Amino acid sequence: MPQLPIIPETITVHLGPPDAEAENVTLPFLDYVANVASSEIYPTWPESAIRANMYAQISFALNRVYTEYYRTRGYDFDITNSTAFDQYFVNGRDIFSNIREIAGDLFNNYIRRVGNIEPLFAQYCNGTTVTCNGLSQWGSVELANQGLTPYEILTYYYGNDIELIRDAPIANATESAPDVPLRLGSANDAVRTVQIRLNRISSNFPSIPKIVRADGIFGTDTEAAVRQFQEVFNLPADGVVGKSTWYRIQNVYIGVKRLTDLNSEGISLGEVTQQYPGVLELGSEGNPVLNLQYFIAYLSQFYDTIPAVAIDGVFGESTRAAVEAVQRTFGLPTDGIVGERTWYELYRAYAGIVNTIPLEYVEGFTVPYGGVPLRIGADSESVRLLQEYLNYIAQTYTEIPVINPTGYFGPRTQEAVLAFQNRFGISPTGIVSAVTWTAITELYNALYKGEQLQDGQFPGFAVGG
Repeated sequence: MPQLPIIPETITVHLGPPDAEAENVTLPFLDYVANVASSEIYPTWPESAIRANMYAQISFALNRVYTEYYRTRGYDFDITNSTAFDQYFVNGRDIFSNIREIAGDLFNNYIRRVGNIEPLFAQYCNGTTVTCNGLSQWGSVELANQGLTPYEILTYYYGNDIELIRDAPIANATESAPDVPLRLGSANDAVRTVQIRLNRISSNFPSIPKIVRADGIFGTDTEAAVRQFQEVFNLPADGVVGKSTWYRIQNVYIGVKRLTDLNSEGISLGEVTQQYPGVLELGSEGNPVLNLQYFIAYLSQFYDTIPAVAIDGVFGESTRAAVEAVQRTFGLPTDGIVGERTWYELYRAYAGIVNTIPLEYVEGFTVPYGGVPLRIGADSESVRLLQEYLNYIAQTYTEIPVINPTGYFGPRTQEAVLAFQNRFGISPTGIVSAVTWTAITELYNALYKGEQLQDGQFPGFAVGG
């Protein structure tokens, strides 16, 4: 599963039951949504009913994509068109014009339970020949005729603890399995994902030992848990997480969490990212507040309803007012306190913008903070960018060591980060969060522009000072 839900640019549909020899069709997700709605409901229905049904259809499909439900089982598609398993899709059919228009409005929205991040497995049925615990399609028409809104129709069937996520980020969906097998000594966020999942699975399968700390470092306790998992589920017990073990872990995790069930246990934000720092409110101080203010300041450039805020690490009245503006913008309770829901929406909106920026080093250009703190064990293109920026700065500030830009955050990179933080008065944590990243990129930009000035031009800062 990806860290956070995205709207896939495309979806691959198997034209038959999962095990049938049938064609796969890949098409834009928007076109898929319009096709399913045109195939399952009537364009003459009240618009509230159409919208409620499309929310359910979208959320159902996104749950399949997010959990990699079929791909974890060895299939090469995301969903089938068999109504015994999934949704009715008719390849090549005509699309009703009003359905197409509504699909364009809704395709990047979905339902989730409050406190969970995964799209709700929004089960539904026609309500006449087939009944179920979820939405009744014909029943939704009756409710719409009574004047209920789409959200009210959905809460009637799915409960009052649901919310609608709007304008989710759109991106290419890729396989979640790491390119390089995870083994003793590996250190990255994929290891942490394995650790979290195995610890949850061990609650149902007690023979699998608990991992002491889900810190992203593949130690002997993680290896022991992987080996035992492999033995329990009849995989080669080598203690290495290759593609087959990765997807088997994910498959079992989906099962024990009931992620493809209306009453799912759910996935919390803390299970997919270490970004959430805990509750922030009036009087809070320090790095978590600095990061919060950075996100708000960045989003203020894109949302007229969100004011800019000083990045000073102090949660004062102006920060509280900005948080309230964020909460109003994203339809959250306006209390000025940053709990997990507010942090998630803030982070999701930020990541949705930043994820559109290519992660590649281009001399003289920098990218915004990626949203996830970089620390020992991280292995990503964001780390490679960090290393390139620090190496450029090190040409002027020689107390900062030069690093091999491998993309792996090891002790040498930590040493360079600490040297930068100490040199420029930033709390020396060795972790690159928003404040450190911004300081690095701003200095990189200043140095680069200074070197490109014409003879006689003053760079505007004391080089090497």
